[in-house]
Formats: sequence, structure tokens, C-alpha cells
Amino acid sequence: MLLWLLLLPVCWAVEVKRPRGVSLTNHHFYDKAKPFTCLDGSATIPFDQVNDDYCDCKDGSDEPGTAACPNGSFHCTNTGYKPLYIPSRWVNDAVCDCCDGTDEYNSGIVCEDTCREKGRKERETLQQMAEVTREGFRLKKILIEDWKKAREEKQKKLTELQDGKKSLEDQVEMLRMLKEEAEKPEKEAKDQHQKLWEEQLAASKAQREQELAANAFQELDDDKDGAVSTAELQTHPELDTDGDGALSEGEAQALLGGDTQVEAATFLDRVWAAVRDKYRSEVLPTEPPSPSAPDPTEPREEQPPAQAPPTEEDDQDQDQDEDETEEEEEEAEAEDSQEAPPPLVPPQLGASPDEDRTPPYDEQTQALIDAAQEARNKFEEAERSLKDMEESIRNLEQEISFDFGPHGEFAYLYSQCYELTTNEYVYRLCPFKLVSQKPKLGGSPTNLGTWGLWAGPDHDKFSAMKYEQGTGCWQGPNRSTTVRLLCGKETVVTSTTEPSRCEYLMELMTPAACPEPPPEPPTDGDHDEL
Repeated sequence: MLLWLLLLPVCWAVEVKRPRGVSLTNHHFYDKAKPFTCLDGSATIPFDQVNDDYCDCKDGSDEPGTAACPNGSFHCTNTGYKPLYIPSRWVNDAVCDCCDGTDEYNSGIVCEDTCREKGRKERETLQQMAEVTREGFRLKKILIEDWKKAREEKQKKLTELQDGKKSLEDQVEMLRMLKEEAEKPEKEAKDQHQKLWEEQLAASKAQREQELAANAFQELDDDKDGAVSTAELQTHPELDTDGDGALSEGEAQALLGGDTQVEAATFLDRVWAAVRDKYRSEVLPTEPPSPSAPDPTEPREEQPPAQAPPTEEDDQDQDQDEDETEEEEEEAEAEDSQEAPPPLVPPQLGASPDEDRTPPYDEQTQALIDAAQEARNKFEEAERSLKDMEESIRNLEQEISFDFGPHGEFAYLYSQCYELTTNEYVYRLCPFKLVSQKPKLGGSPTNLGTWGLWAGPDHDKFSAMKYEQGTGCWQGPNRSTTVRLLCGKETVVTSTTEPSRCEYLMELMTPAACPEPPPEPPTDGDHDEL
């Protein structure tokens, strides 16, 4: 059509006579020397009944130039612009529908012929489009050549990486063996160090346990006869086993293993383990000095003057007061004896300050650790290099085998991203990867779809992209985006819309979408043979 419109000027002088409202392609059906047969074959009428303002044919083909048939069509020749069909009912309705005004031949109004001006503007637009197509196609050919060269370079690099991978795999395996060899003596030395440390801790713990047992034995041996009896054990009611709050003689004898008394060795071997968790030491924690106790370093306050010696009567009153005071003290002591004794201090098996911290390794063990660590570092570095190489190989294989169009013209989009900012959002398109939407005033982006496939029609597969499985809509499907590819000299996202809920339409202008332009029209202005 572009070529046809550009050739319009050379066709203006050609005109074939035919009834009003008949197109050039249908003029052979209207031969005034013959009766007219309706185009649908429904009737044959004399030719003078064509355009007689009376509808004779069911399809309205006998009245192409009047408004008699509601289903008829009027053809606007529009010389200098595009021909046009309008409904016959628009003929002579006082509205200029054809740019040449031929539809209002009998309505009493005069229509200005604007076809040549419209044609001129249309041709300018089409020429601009043709220029864009030509320039875009020129750039497209460059893109194709660039991809050919880049593909060859990537293929060469892929081959080099694949060749180097085997060498690096061998190196990693060798360093793995060296690491394992260095870790064996390291493990043995560290295990030996840990074993010695645990033995020291066990010995220290056993010594402290023995000291606690010895202290407890000395405290229980009230008569210092070198043995602990049931009576002496009964002085510690916290060792009660039946829950009645008192240690009976039978319970005490049971704790002593059936004996009435045991010596120190037997107490340590048999009795201490049975009583240690309940036993409370008789040694109370040291209390701070009473606030009321005078400090010898402070100066003494002045003493009141000495009182006069008491008289005989005063002595009698004082004796009576002392007797009453002694009676009150005896009653208080009796009440105190009935109260429970103050809590006693349990024996504590506290850890020494260094038990929670392994002592430093000796020089020889540390040297083995350092050697093993160096071997691990070298192995891990080589292993990371191998993983990076494998990742590069996968990326190159994917890029080389990717479908970038018939001739690879879309390959340059692979590592690029393009944005379009609207009043509310910033849309971001990363071709062959994903489409996202981010609020203009800040916030996290929303995935509008990841690369799916080429989605153009069968005859133009590479005219559209489909991005699928984006972020799900609230109580709706996952978001998806169709990207239409338009011919342009630059690569830019021109628009983004949401024609359906959660389904987006984006247009990307790119030289890669430019078709090969038609041959340029002749410029000599001569006629064209029809």
C-alpha cells in the first residue's frame, strides 16, 4: 500500500467513465449497452434503472450513486488520496464524507475538494515512515553483522573455556588431595590436644570432688574420731529421703550403706555420691560487718558523764529487772530453737576460669593447622574459579543457542534494559529476561512477567514477545506482558497499557523490527502504464 500511495500522482490523469458511485474495479458490470444484472444475481433490469433513485436489487447494487438502497455502497474516487466506500444512505445527507465531495452532488451544499492536500500530507507521512524504515533496516543489517562477529567470538571463547575446564578440574582434584593429606595430621594433632585437655579437666574435677568430699567428712565427723556415724549424719536433716523433713536413724544407716559408721575412704567411695546433691555445708558465707559496729579508725564520740553510784534501793530494782530480762531471753531462745535453721551453703563444683576456653595449641600443632589452612585456601580458591568458569560456560551456551530472530538481529537486546516513566510508575523492560513495574515515588518493584516465548502470528513470529508468570494479582491470575516490536531508528519503550486486568501491553521501538523497504518510486514524474 505504501508503494501504491507513493505512485498516486502518476495515476491522477487516468479516469474510466462509469456510473456515479461505482469503483473502477466494478465498472465492467455496468455496461450501458446491456441490461444490468444485480451483483448478487437476484434480478436483471434495464440499464436506465441504474441510479434512478429506486431500489430494484436486493443487494442495492443498482443504486450505487443514490441513497435509495439502505444496504448499498457508494464509492468515493478521492482522486489524489485514498479511495473510500461509504454507506449509500450517507449520499446527499448534507455531510461531506468523501474528500472530493462527490457524495453531495445533489444536496445543495458545496464540498471543498481536500483530497490533494490530504494526499500530500499522507505522502509526507509515508515518506517519513519510509525513511525510518530504510534507516532502521540499514541499522538492522549492522546489528546482524555485529551479532555474527560477536557469536564467532563467543563461540571461540566458549571453546577456550571448555578446553581450560579440564585442566582446572585436574588442578582442583590435585588440591583436594593435598588438602586431605594436610588435614589428616592436623586432625590427629588437634584430637590429641583436645584429649590431653579433657584429661586435665577430668583430673581437676576429680581432685575438686575429692576435696569437697573430704571437707564434708570433716564437717560431719563432729567428735573427730575419724569416722562418720549415723548420729552425726542425722544432724543434717536436708539428707532426708522420705520427705518427712527429718533424717531417721534407719535412713542415715541406709545412706551409710548399712553400716553404723564409715571411715573417710568408704565415705568417699560409697557415701559421698549418695549425699552430695542434698548435702549443705555448715560453713556459712562471711557476712559483712554490722553497720552498727564502730569503726576503730573513726574518732569516738564524747561519752556522757558517769552516773552516781546506785543506792541499795536502786540495786534491788536493777536485780529485779535483770531477772525479768533473763526470763525473756530464755523464752526467746526456746522459740528460736523451734524455728527452722537458716539455709546452709551447698557444696559448689565450680569450673575454673579456664575450663570454658581451650588452651592455645603448641607450636608443632599450630604449624600443622596453618599448613592445612593454607591447603584449604588454595583448594577453595581453585574450586571457586572452576564454578565461575562453569557458570560462564552455561551463560555462553545459552546465549549462543538463543533464538534472537531469523538472523540474530535482536541479540543486542540481550544484555540491555529500557525504562518508561509515567505519572505513577516506572516500567522496566529487560528483553529476554523480565518486565517490572515500580512506583514512581518509591517502593519495591512488581514482576510483570519473565521471558516466555516469541508470540507474533505465524507469518510474523518475531513481531511480539511474551513475558509470563509475574507476580500474582489479588484474587486474580499472575501478571503477564506482551511486548509489540515496532520499526524505529532508536531502541525505546514508547508505551505501556493494561488492556485487561493483570495483562499488560508494551511497545518497543527497535531497528531490529524494521522490514526490508520496497524499491523507491520513480522520480521522473512520467505516466505509468495501466
